[in-house]
Amino acid sequence: MSARASLKVRPMGVGDLPGVQIIEHASFSTPWPAHAYRQELEGNRLAHYLVATLNRAIVAYGGIWVMVDEAHITTFAVHPGFRRRGIGERLLLGLLDLSIARLAREATLEVRLSNLAARRLYEKYGFRPVGIRPRYYSDDGEDALIMTTPPLAEPEMRDRIAELRAALDAGPAPSPTADASDIGDAMVPEDAEPSEARS
Repeated sequence: MSARASLKVRPMGVGDLPGVQIIEHASFSTPWPAHAYRQELEGNRLAHYLVATLNRAIVAYGGIWVMVDEAHITTFAVHPGFRRRGIGERLLLGLLDLSIARLAREATLEVRLSNLAARRLYEKYGFRPVGIRPRYYSDDGEDALIMTTPPLAEPEMRDRIAELRAALDAGPAPSPTADASDIGDAMVPEDAEPSEARS
């Protein structure tokens, strides 16, 4: 199996939650508890979550709520040991593909004003600032920048997504190794077939 073939983006299942929690705690000062994700997967028909796996280890995850014609990205994180390898881009493409499949007109999200790396990624994929949520983050009171895409069905946005996907496909595959001592705890069985987050 090639390194490229080992990277997969797929629906999150309940069995993925231990791996998701490793990344959640490594990425956020006020992490969501596992039961919150379980409730999202089992009881929220608006919610759709994805995980990215590399050599069967969960290395990233993200989720959207699709409300009428808007896809709102509720959470997005890449394991610190696997950042800057294109994994976040693959996951974001998966969330945009999911948004389009669910007939969302646009995608929106909140991001910390200070998180320049995330803002650059979102801008690359067409998100633009549209407002501020003052003191949005409960841990330190930092403001959130609200970002929204142009209409996802517009030819310019479709072309942007296609070009970025082609560039990723042509680039180097993510390395399956990292300085992440706890990533072994995020392994999923080879024969696991995680259920869809939502029908």
